[in-house]
Amino acid sequence: QVPLVESGGDSVQAGGSLRLSCSASGYTSRRDCMAWFRQAPGKEREGVASINVAGGSTDYADSVAGRFTISQDDTKNTVYLQMNSLKPEDTAMYYCAAKRGYCLMNSIAFAYWGQGTQVTVSS
Repeated sequence: QVPLVESGGDSVQAGGSLRLSCSASGYTSRRDCMAWFRQAPGKEREGVASINVAGGSTDYADSVAGRFTISQDDTKNTVYLQMNSLKPEDTAMYYCAAKRGYCLMNSIAFAYWGQGTQVTVSS
């Protein structure tokens, strides 16, 4: 198991910003790829953004491209999701996830998950 702990979720108004953090201690060999997913009530879990830990390459869902930015700190133990221009449809539980190997935003491929942090955007 790879311990992943999310933080930073909050309630904000539309147009606001939030930064989520995911702390991943150790187990670097099991987290070649880190990603953020989200799940709204009654909807499937969807990929939001991913980052290749070694190389830093990133990928985004079309719905958040240009508004969200995934990044990591110099130790590569913390992954961030900067969310700008938030919309009510961004309301969801946001999860951090990790996997070995190449990056993709398919939740089935990820073996390690955090508990989630709630983001609520009001209009």
